[in-house]
Amino acid sequence: MIELRNIQKTFGRNQVLRGVNFRVEHGDVVVVLGPSGSGKTTLLRCINFLEKAEEGFLRINNQEINFKTASRKQILDIRKQTAFVFQNYNLFQNKTALENVTEGLIIARKIPKKEAEERAREALKKVGLTDREAYYPQQLSGGQQQRVGIARAIVLNPEVILFDEPTSALDPELVGETLKLIRKIAAEGITMIVVTHEIAFASDVANKVVFMDGGMVVEEGRPQEIFTNPKEERTRQFLRRILPENDYSI
Repeated sequence: MIELRNIQKTFGRNQVLRGVNFRVEHGDVVVVLGPSGSGKTTLLRCINFLEKAEEGFLRINNQEINFKTASRKQILDIRKQTAFVFQNYNLFQNKTALENVTEGLIIARKIPKKEAEERAREALKKVGLTDREAYYPQQLSGGQQQRVGIARAIVLNPEVILFDEPTSALDPELVGETLKLIRKIAAEGITMIVVTHEIAFASDVANKVVFMDGGMVVEEGRPQEIFTNPKEERTRQFLRRILPENDYSI
């Protein structure tokens, strides 16, 4: 279980998160929607402490952290329970696919190299890249690089995987294969929070949709509720722009 309470984050004079609250149960697939600048990516980065919120609390299972007073040990403990899939892959360009996947196991988890490589090969097999383990990122397509990023996340066996617009940097023909892979992982019961504009994916896979705007959660609910009968006018305005007319009714 993951719970966020009163998450606030400011960059200079720009308050990006204005008291965000929501809850994710074990096995949930939560899709976070919203216009550009609504704070979606910043929220994900705060959960993983890639950014540190100034206010608020984060609970993962029985561990609760106050962002204002979080210690280095607490931050490392949270990072061991989370994994982040970046929209621009963030792979080490001088390392092979196998080395990219083993890096976190060897460096952060102190797992022996042989065991790390065995686990990494299993993760690469799961994402369909058994024959690409010796390839460097520049030798891989965008979709393949994103699959390496997903393998790097699942090999850690985290409590939750955070996906930051995982298809936004892909050519259109590669989007489908990446979403298919994420669907496959979700079917295994792994908890996910996914920032995406892929409405079909949200409808098919997510069991909860969170709509953000202006650094706040405007509305949340089941996909069929949000996409067909949203309660808030701001949600309606957003959906009118991104949904085909015949898929949207209020």
